[in-house]
Amino acid sequence: MVFRCLLLLLVAFPAFAAEIAGVRIEEKDRLSNSELTLNGAGLRKRAFFQVYVIGLYLPEKKALAAEAIGAAGPTRIAIHMVRDVGADQFGEALTDGMKDNVGEAEMRALDPRVKQLMAIMGEMKEARKGMRITLDWTPAGTQMSVDGKAAGAPIAGEDFYRALLKIWLGENPVQADLKKALLGERP
Repeated sequence: MVFRCLLLLLVAFPAFAAEIAGVRIEEKDRLSNSELTLNGAGLRKRAFFQVYVIGLYLPEKKALAAEAIGAAGPTRIAIHMVRDVGADQFGEALTDGMKDNVGEAEMRALDPRVKQLMAIMGEMKEARKGMRITLDWTPAGTQMSVDGKAAGAPIAGEDFYRALLKIWLGENPVQADLKKALLGERP
């Protein structure tokens, strides 16, 4: 009887991997018809402000940045805002992170798609506390969603999504301890 009760509790409540800055991070997520596994999660800080909690979901766990960036199949970056940030400021921070991790020629090639992302973010006006923003990769492209609703059209090219991943996992990540956390390292 006790075993059945425990089993029912496990089925009734989805498994969650962690709680970071008051945000529950789920162990699994679904994208298209694929189940994704949480590779790692952490808190993005700027100065002494907590900005967002981020989780990286892959088809299977990867311990090395290059493996995570090059992972085949659907991938999700889930960003949970823990403070309000203007959409323009948020978009510029993403763009700066890309510039820090890709060469000039690659950045020029990405420029029209970066502008497409900035336009989508501009329509948001603000990334508000409590908002969940996902950046998903599927063969259709990079799809941004806000609170589960698609925002804008998919952005073409796997190279664009890989450049986004480099913001957090590249040679010059926005935050070194966040890179480690996304790769599953515990503090």
